[in-house]
Amino acid sequence: MAERYSSFTPGGTAWFLQRITAAFLVVVLAFHFFLLHFVNHAYEVTFLGTEARMQNVGYFLTMVLFLITAAFHGVNGVYNALVNQGLEGTQKKVVLAVLVIAGVALVAQGVYVALAMRGMI
Repeated sequence: MAERYSSFTPGGTAWFLQRITAAFLVVVLAFHFFLLHFVNHAYEVTFLGTEARMQNVGYFLTMVLFLITAAFHGVNGVYNALVNQGLEGTQKKVVLAVLVIAGVALVAQGVYVALAMRGMI
């Protein structure tokens, strides 16, 4: 099936952002798995199991940035997949609006939980 539309046109802004967000997500997950498998397991479990980690500004900001990039990457990917399958016209606008609202809601909920764990709410 030929592509009908894609923001993944090489050189486009969305194409570039899709690749940057994918790279960021892979690096963060790779770091997590490195800690999990090659560093003392007890440290990793303790590190992941405490709310004290949220007091670290770097960890907090990395988590929030991870949430934002994952939401963008997922919303943009799903939207392009649906459009490439033939979604057109008003349906395309409605689907985009629903995906954006869902992405923003997920990020807002994640940030709310992160702020609550940090003791700021």
